[in-house]
Amino acid sequence: MKSLKLLTLIAFISLGLNAQSKAESENDTYVVKNVNIIPMTTNNEVIENATVVVEGQKILSINKPIPNNAKIIDGKGKWLIPGLIDMHVHNLADGPYTSYPTRGPAIHIDTQNLFTLYVANGVTTVFELSARAEHIGQRNEILRGDVIGPRIALAGLIDGGNANMTATTPSDGRQTVRLAKGEGYEFIKVYSQLNKETYKAIIDEAEKQNMKVVGHIPSAFEGQTEEAFVPHFGLVAHAEEFSKQADQFTDEEAERFAKMSKKNGTWLIPNLSNLVYIAKQARSLDSVRNLESFKYVHPLMQSKWIVSNQYNEGSSANRIAYFDKLVDFHIKIVKAFKKEGVPMVAGTDAGTSGIVWGFSLHDELKLLKEAGLTNEEVLASATRLAAEWLEIDDKIGTVEAGKFADLILLDKNPLDNISNTKEISGVFVNGKWIDKNKIDTMLSDVEQWNNANKENYNWKEVLRKIRGE
Repeated sequence: MKSLKLLTLIAFISLGLNAQSKAESENDTYVVKNVNIIPMTTNNEVIENATVVVEGQKILSINKPIPNNAKIIDGKGKWLIPGLIDMHVHNLADGPYTSYPTRGPAIHIDTQNLFTLYVANGVTTVFELSARAEHIGQRNEILRGDVIGPRIALAGLIDGGNANMTATTPSDGRQTVRLAKGEGYEFIKVYSQLNKETYKAIIDEAEKQNMKVVGHIPSAFEGQTEEAFVPHFGLVAHAEEFSKQADQFTDEEAERFAKMSKKNGTWLIPNLSNLVYIAKQARSLDSVRNLESFKYVHPLMQSKWIVSNQYNEGSSANRIAYFDKLVDFHIKIVKAFKKEGVPMVAGTDAGTSGIVWGFSLHDELKLLKEAGLTNEEVLASATRLAAEWLEIDDKIGTVEAGKFADLILLDKNPLDNISNTKEISGVFVNGKWIDKNKIDTMLSDVEQWNNANKENYNWKEVLRKIRGE
């Protein structure tokens, strides 16, 4: 009995020392000197030649005395902005679970390899719009310090069928919302095959459970779009949701949707990347193969995006022309929503074919600029406004003392050219400094692992294995 107690005490002390070691590494103090801060506050006045102190996980001070023993980062000629937020992602995670009980997932995903893509691109927060228990596990890996990765907000998806959580009646919808909250999801995503009554019940119950709602406009509302805009439907996941409801792709139709959203207080994720990349893939799979970031994509997804690409299969001239019309209409939607003053936040559908985690957000920012937003409005969509919708704007989204140190140090000014968000000198992820050399090493590690494991992840063979064929 005494030996058992001694072993327990030793284990407890060991755990304590490990925790202390992690805490000490997280409490490093950094000073970024002579940097130009783009704070992304409402007035957004640039602070030139500033001194920013990061201690532990937070921004300790701006233009205050420098603590002793701080690690100095030269910010001269550089620009400091808040970490970016991708408001629409689908992260790879272990699964699916098949065959017999206790077998576990058929595919294991290295969380660090995936989240390195976000870190390398300064994406320090993501909104997972098809959350599973495995995503909670990934978030826990980050919180434990085992993985360097973004903050993760989780939306449980509810549909009328073919989903982890389904509901076909209002009572089922309400119960599913309550179950989702109990399982740890913070938001609800409504999806395309819900019937009208169940959709409305889900949104009403989500409000009662203090869970904001994002999602699709169900097909049941075609021709009656206004009915879908009920109180507490807070965020449309794609501009494509409106094009599905449109009778014609005109400026007037875009304005109608903008006024509808404004009246209901519903924000928009334009997600221009979605149809732009779909149209590219419908033309040629070279648009995927030739992506600079393709080498960093997990080999299973590399294979899937090529051998089982739903956008390229059965493609035709008429189909491509239709996709092009959608791309043009989505630009009209962005312009109309800007005119009406409806807030828009940046999201990419990362994880769908051709849209690479982390890298895709910079592409989305460029598309938003081309659609008519100013550089400052584009940056706000991926920082302050995104944090505001997630209701964590007291913690992230701007460069201010007291907020979490999720920051990007850029070599060039993104207010001059939005593509300068890619000119990354280093990133603070929850106070942990990762410079460009470390970023390059991390990406190289991912590429090497992918190359070494390609033969193990042929999409069609993996499918046969999962099905037990």
